[in-house]
Amino acid sequence: MRASQVIDYLEKLAPLSLAEEWDNPGWQVGDPGEEVRGIMFTLDLTPAVVERSVQAGANLIISHHPLLFRPVSKLRLDQYPGSLIQRLIEHRLMLYTAHTNLDSAPQGISHTLGRVLGLQEMEVLGGSRRLGMFKLVVFVPESHLEAVREAICKAGAGWIGRYSDCTFRTPGTGTFRPREGTNPFLGRLGVLEEASEYRIETVVTGENREAVVKAMLQAHPYEEAAYDLYPLAEPVSTSGPARIGRLDAPMRLSQMVEMVKERLNVKHLLLSAARGEVPVERVAVCGGSGAEFISAAAQQGAQLLVTGDLKYHEAQEANRRGIAVIAAGHAATEQPGLQAAAAWLEKQLLQAGAAEGGASIPRVEVNQVLEDEIVIG
Repeated sequence: MRASQVIDYLEKLAPLSLAEEWDNPGWQVGDPGEEVRGIMFTLDLTPAVVERSVQAGANLIISHHPLLFRPVSKLRLDQYPGSLIQRLIEHRLMLYTAHTNLDSAPQGISHTLGRVLGLQEMEVLGGSRRLGMFKLVVFVPESHLEAVREAICKAGAGWIGRYSDCTFRTPGTGTFRPREGTNPFLGRLGVLEEASEYRIETVVTGENREAVVKAMLQAHPYEEAAYDLYPLAEPVSTSGPARIGRLDAPMRLSQMVEMVKERLNVKHLLLSAARGEVPVERVAVCGGSGAEFISAAAQQGAQLLVTGDLKYHEAQEANRRGIAVIAAGHAATEQPGLQAAAAWLEKQLLQAGAAEGGASIPRVEVNQVLEDEIVIG
């Protein structure tokens, strides 16, 4: 299986359209046309991760944090990031990054963190983006029905909540008369033709629509494809990197601290709790750096925010807002989501292999060493 095919599946989980404008996700190093022998998921690319990948036979590395984040003005092989890029090229390794798009994905980093902590009725926390929604309708001959459907879904159409590939189709009869200067896929010049066609309907966001239409036209066999885009009356699709939900039953803050330690497998964490031992029922979560959501979490009634990092002035803001904050470590709050993404991708690849008559698929592994977690004392 080629790397580009693997990433097509991953981008169903975490479409690039969900990434923040300042981010740099996607392909970083390598040739997407290469065959994939194995896949290594990791939070960060380090020299040790490169060596682990080589030893494991994984030639596609999927990192959460980008190696190339800002424009590179020079590339010295004795300095970072040039030294790492050199190692990747020497070992013919590919690097792809799923960063803020995986954070905001319906089943991404923060959603998984909330699920691990037992949150129910989760929804996007404040700071989400409202994406204008459109209905896409296209008419396709039966011979190319599946090719066009697959193309538009791979390009990002068909997402409803946590469900992907949502489409509807109905059969019908199309009529057309090819005129001089045309090169019709079906029919003869000047003759009124009838063709058995299907009407495919799906939904697409405003951010995705250009890419979806382009993919649709490339897969469509007609010289002039007939399609419509209808703006929907309620553009309410939202995305964002943080979630808020509730516990099954209220817990004391001290109990919540112990649960976070146990479920995230951490020995040390930071706790900001100006109000002391308060009952906790409504909880906000944001994997990684989520202190920016302190205000939004308090406004939406959360008694606690669980995130990765917390600075002094952020803790002061939390105290003023009357909300407790648990900072359990950047990597510790993101690792469960990374493991869930790897498991999701492996499942998709297994299904693809089974559909192709048992074709071999690349192995999927997760780097378990959290090298950015340094505890002193």
